[in-house]
Parts: sequence; C-alpha cells; structure tokens
Amino acid sequence: MYLETNDVVKQYAHHLALDKVSIQVPKGTIYGLLGPNGAGKTTLIRIITRITAPDSGEVRIEGRPSRGEDVYRIGYLPEERGLYKKMKVGEQAMYLAQLRGLSKKEAHRELMIWFKRFEIMDWYNRKVEELSKGMPQKVQFISTVIHDPDLLIFDEPFSGFDPVNADIVKREMLRLKEEGKTIILSTHNMESVEELCDNIALIHKAHVVLQGKVFDIRKEHRSGIFRFRLLGDRFDLEHPSFQLLSMEPYHEFIDLRLQKTEDIGSNELAKLIFDRYDVVSYDEELPTMNDVFIQTVTS
Repeated sequence: MYLETNDVVKQYAHHLALDKVSIQVPKGTIYGLLGPNGAGKTTLIRIITRITAPDSGEVRIEGRPSRGEDVYRIGYLPEERGLYKKMKVGEQAMYLAQLRGLSKKEAHRELMIWFKRFEIMDWYNRKVEELSKGMPQKVQFISTVIHDPDLLIFDEPFSGFDPVNADIVKREMLRLKEEGKTIILSTHNMESVEELCDNIALIHKAHVVLQGKVFDIRKEHRSGIFRFRLLGDRFDLEHPSFQLLSMEPYHEFIDLRLQKTEDIGSNELAKLIFDRYDVVSYDEELPTMNDVFIQTVTS
C-alpha cells in the first residue's frame, strides 16, 4: 500500500471535519476521493500534503509515518488555484518549477517537453491574462507534475476544460499511472471516476461511508435490472418474477429492461426469456457511480 490514513480526526472549533477517517491507496493506481461539498475531502488532502496536521491519527507512506520531506514527492493541484496575471506564462512556469526543487536548466528542459505535449508552445511568452480559460489550467497541471512526484493529487482537475482538453488531461493522468505514479483524484464528475479510477473512498459527514474497487462497488449496489435485445417486434410475456421497466423498438429488434423480483435468480430469469424468445443479447445493468453516490449520501 503506497498511502494510508489511519483513524484521522480533525476538528475546527465546533465543526468536526474528519472523524476517524481511514483510507488505503494502492501504489500505481488512480484513487477517487469522493463526497458532497463540505464532506471533508479537502481537509483530508491538506493533511496528506502536510498543509495542516490531524488532531489524532496518522498518515503513512510506503508503510512508515509521513515525514516533512515527503512534500517534495507530492504534486498537488488544488481546486482553488490562480496564476499571476501580469507574468508571462513561461516565466511563471519556470518560477513554479524551481519552487519545486528543479534547477533552472532542468525546469526549462521539462517545460519544453510538457508545453509541446500540451500544444501550448505558442503561449510561452504571452502574459497569463491573455490566456483563454482552459489555458491556465494546463499550465497549472504542468506545474503540478513538472518535478516528477511519486504521488499526484488533483482536486477537480477538469473544471473549466472543454471536452477536448478534459480528454487530453485524462490521457495524461492514465499515462502517469502507467509510469507507476500514484494518483488521488477528487472530483464530482462521476463519469470521470468510472473512466479513470481503480478504487474510491466516499466521505460523507466526516466519515468514510464507502470504500473499495469501483467495479466491485457498482456490483454491490446492483438492483436486479437486466437488458435483453430480442429479434422481432413483440414481447407479451407477463410473469410475477419480473417487472417490465421499458420496451423500445430498435430496427428489427426490441430492447427490454426488466427488473427481477427477489424470489428468482438471474439465471432463472434469463432462461424464462430465452425459452420463449429469440434473444440477440443480454446483460445485467450495473448502477453508475452517479447512482451509487446519490443512493449513498441520501439514504
């Protein structure tokens, strides 16, 4: 396990931000840190990055307690971010890279690589205030990863991006994961969670209420809904073992969504339909992470 928090508690005056929060982040994975606004995600990130300290509990990195020098192995892109508008893009990127411990020569070499990769070389000598909304985001992403940290923490990294640029950032995150980086992604975008994350923790009202592999969590929250595509133009079966949720014609097929009752198994339902109709395809409909999120925080 690359990163662990064990029973972390943090209180601000009369507000309990985190109450015995424990998470386990495997090395070389993308770990989703989810939760409603005010749940405690940012507080936990600030503790991991040593911006603030827990009242009790601990953070462990690679099996040992976190140390001050670990901050140099972390790249953190906060949700609240900004650049100096009057500075040139290249000057600012150089400044941030050197703050993270790179020499001027190293910083220039790495910035050239990243600016070319993100196709923003033309902006190197332009002032930040001249940039369109998504461009500063790219510069700050580069500044987060420039020093080749082992742990990357991105808080709402897709905010302000159009779909094309959001996709570029997603591809870079996956590439960094392939290089062995460990990534914590804090986001409200559940579609991105399904695309990118191996594991997640959902924090709600200062507690971890859900944790595990994304696919396993979706399976655990399934509600017995199955999709069938039948050849033909009719479906007239009524049976107490299922409820017909929808029936839509599709070319020479019919698409069905059925929800089984608790007293019938999945295989029995499939046999019931297969024995009576020409089935082209069949699968179980898993809930989306958005469904899981809403169900968990509203139940």
